[in-house]
Amino acid sequence: QVRLVESGGGLVQPGGSLRLSCAASGSINSINAMGWYRQAPGKERELVARIANDGTTNYADSVKGRFTISRDNAKNTVYLLMDSLKPEDTAVYYCNGRSVYGILSYDYWGQGTQVTVSS
Repeated sequence: QVRLVESGGGLVQPGGSLRLSCAASGSINSINAMGWYRQAPGKERELVARIANDGTTNYADSVKGRFTISRDNAKNTVYLLMDSLKPEDTAVYYCNGRSVYGILSYDYWGQGTQVTVSS
């Protein structure tokens, strides 16, 4: 089992910045990639950014150039630095850990943290 605990959400004005953290514990050696997803009211959950164990990253087009995902392996923590925030970035942000077993995969989720961008 893997436990993911997010922190760092809150209310920020447009153009501001926030950093989200996700601390992983448990069977973390089974995790192949960590990521951040978000879900706005009335919308489906979407991938924001992902970082693989080899450091490869990918981002949603809507956040490229504004968000940066990183990891601290010594602390088993993944971060999402969000700059130039827009009202449309408002959502619940979820930390994700993915384990891949051949053609199968399993996702672990944190409880979510609210990010609200508003003046």
